[in-house]
Amino acid sequence: MNKEIKNEVIIFNPKSADIKYRIPNSVIQVAASIEGKYDWVIIDGNREIEPLEKIIASITEHTKYFGLSVMPGPQLKQAIPFSKIIKQKFPNIIIIWGGYFASNQYKSVLDSGYIDYVVNGPGDYTFPALLHAIDNHLPINDIQNLIYKKGDEFEKTSKAELVNYDDLNPMPYSKFDTMYSIEKYLVKTYLGKKTFGYHSSFGCPFTCSFCAVVPIYNAKWKGMSASKIVENIKFVKNKWGIDSIEFHDNNFFVSEKRVVEFSNLIKEENMVWWGEGRIDTINKYKDETLALMRESGCKMIFFGAETGNDEVLKKMDKGGTQTGEQIAAFAARMKKFDIIPEYSFVLGTPGDTPEQVMKQIDEDIEFIKRIKSINPNTEIIIYVYSPVPTEGSDMYNKVLESGFKFPEKLEDWLSGSWENFDLRKNPLTPWLTPEMIDKIKNFETVLNGYYPTVSDIRLKPYQRRFIKFISSIRYKYNFFHIPYEIKLFHKIWKYRQPEIQGF
Repeated sequence: MNKEIKNEVIIFNPKSADIKYRIPNSVIQVAASIEGKYDWVIIDGNREIEPLEKIIASITEHTKYFGLSVMPGPQLKQAIPFSKIIKQKFPNIIIIWGGYFASNQYKSVLDSGYIDYVVNGPGDYTFPALLHAIDNHLPINDIQNLIYKKGDEFEKTSKAELVNYDDLNPMPYSKFDTMYSIEKYLVKTYLGKKTFGYHSSFGCPFTCSFCAVVPIYNAKWKGMSASKIVENIKFVKNKWGIDSIEFHDNNFFVSEKRVVEFSNLIKEENMVWWGEGRIDTINKYKDETLALMRESGCKMIFFGAETGNDEVLKKMDKGGTQTGEQIAAFAARMKKFDIIPEYSFVLGTPGDTPEQVMKQIDEDIEFIKRIKSINPNTEIIIYVYSPVPTEGSDMYNKVLESGFKFPEKLEDWLSGSWENFDLRKNPLTPWLTPEMIDKIKNFETVLNGYYPTVSDIRLKPYQRRFIKFISSIRYKYNFFHIPYEIKLFHKIWKYRQPEIQGF
């Protein structure tokens, strides 16, 4: 006799990408936290043609909980209306949101009336504890990392210490594979033919005032041991044949000791890998460590360079020792080790006057060109400054003084302008004029023409040479106005920007 399907907990991953979506580690980790305690099913919005129909069809008489992990941006298109419909059709089902959006915008989430709880940070212990308390009519006020409403008041419980990653339940990849073939998540990228996304740590020990991670982890970090990382990667490699890894940690490189141990252990596996780090952290690494990282397969590292302006870096509260000169020198150092630095810059930070904002934009454009002259292999990603609610930070207070405010109603986040806001492409910030936005976007177009990203593996050599040629005069003489000819070929060739579409 077949086992009765209960689906006590339905865990939903809202759609985040049209193509090259990654394995939904966040919801798989949620499932791991309740494995053996509840009967669960994961529904991936990236893999379903009609995800809402699949969710409704998966609801049984035993279903009590509907959990979602929600990032800002595209995921809101499904997370918001689906949650509302589920609550209307099945009012007894308890809806729980987690993820950066839910934690940072908890007031609009809980004021919606159809979301019951927000898991404020890692839910590995919070989520099962909440379900257990509800099932057994126990108080929830002592469950850490939780936000909920009590009457008209918001209740935020204390933040939990970060858990030991090695002590968590193993990721139920094999069980998930029975729901969605893991093979479909192993996409061809710049790194390899079968690239696997993986998390190996919680948080980041820095307090950048523009970062959505800060309010969630309170400048704390804890990583999985190197031996455990490699053990898990070898399991996935042996079962599904992966050849490359994207570490989606907020900061993979906090501990040089862990990186050295990992590099020594992984180099026999012939893996190519990528991660995110800080310039002022990795700049302290020994040359031997950088050489070992490259030998072990490290091909590219993402860094938040942000700006070449030291005064603006201080306003951003990077929490370290990063300077413009260090950013430039580090690009040269990475060139020696054949590791591609992927620098992101945030243009359009608030200033005292419009003239000061424009001056900062012009200075950063020249600084980016300087970086490319030092190390042409440096990948450049450009964002427009978008506020995040890092309460108490000087920069956020300045943003509020300018008249900026987030939507108060959850459904208002569904407008196209706010989706672009979350992609840091259309910030809706009062101090940025259309002229400023045009300058940033047009420079980005010319830069991507003169230096096409190496991560767009579909772009052919002759296309790269041609688009570089037609962009050369504009780039050399800082003529960025209406670069329609470059945009035309980007559109024809479907040029991919990694910050929007991944590798």
